[in-house]
Amino acid sequence: MVGLAGSLERAVMEALWAAPRPLRVRELLERLNEGAAKPLAYNTVQTVAERLSRKGMLAKIPDGQAFRYGPTRDREAYVADLMLDALTGTTDHGAVLARFAEGVADEDARRLLEALRHRGADEPGP
Repeated sequence: MVGLAGSLERAVMEALWAAPRPLRVRELLERLNEGAAKPLAYNTVQTVAERLSRKGMLAKIPDGQAFRYGPTRDREAYVADLMLDALTGTTDHGAVLARFAEGVADEDARRLLEALRHRGADEPGP
């Protein structure tokens, strides 16, 4: 699982997750520069999109003489993978899970319990 290196990579991913379809760099640039105090350059956005494509975060889709870029996974799958990577990066999974459970809001804890119950119902019995 690859993490996002910086705020510009995160901004590009957020813009593409919010887009209804894959975008050309020019379209992505327009979205990123909306209301920006310091507008980004075309080459900067193109470089970031290429880097994210090489990391496997974006699909690079030919479109005439240009390319469109779109996320390879939705935001939820990406965040879930980050959480799983963090968990596998430690030796005491129980302690990490306990700390995580203590830190989540009540509504999120309820959703997590519901997901775990649903997962258990999908597994075959003895």
